[in-house]
Amino acid sequence: QVQLVESGGDSVQTGGSLRLSCAVSENIFSIDVMGWYRRLPGKERELVGTITPTGVTNYARSVKGRFTISRDNAKNMMSLQLDSLKPEDTGVYYCNALLTADSTSRPEIYWGRGTQVTVSS
Repeated sequence: QVQLVESGGDSVQTGGSLRLSCAVSENIFSIDVMGWYRRLPGKERELVGTITPTGVTNYARSVKGRFTISRDNAKNMMSLQLDSLKPEDTGVYYCNALLTADSTSRPEIYWGRGTQVTVSS
């Protein structure tokens, strides 16, 4: 069973930092693009950024220069470093991955359940 599990969410003050992790269950055939999304209070889920298997990243304008995505392909993990946090970054952060579960499966997008980030002023 494919699972993506986020961790690292917490409450911090403005200007603080957090590091979120996304762990993909083991024995996955292959993982393509991975991404971080967030749902801010009262808003639709939005893209934070993505990372390809070779480490090429893309970020939303609102987080560029403050957030950094990385991944460890050997461990099936992805991280999101959040720096210079602002109250408007408060929300639930989700990871997703386009992956192929086994050699007989087609690529599908899987989502984690999210982790809460709260930034206080």
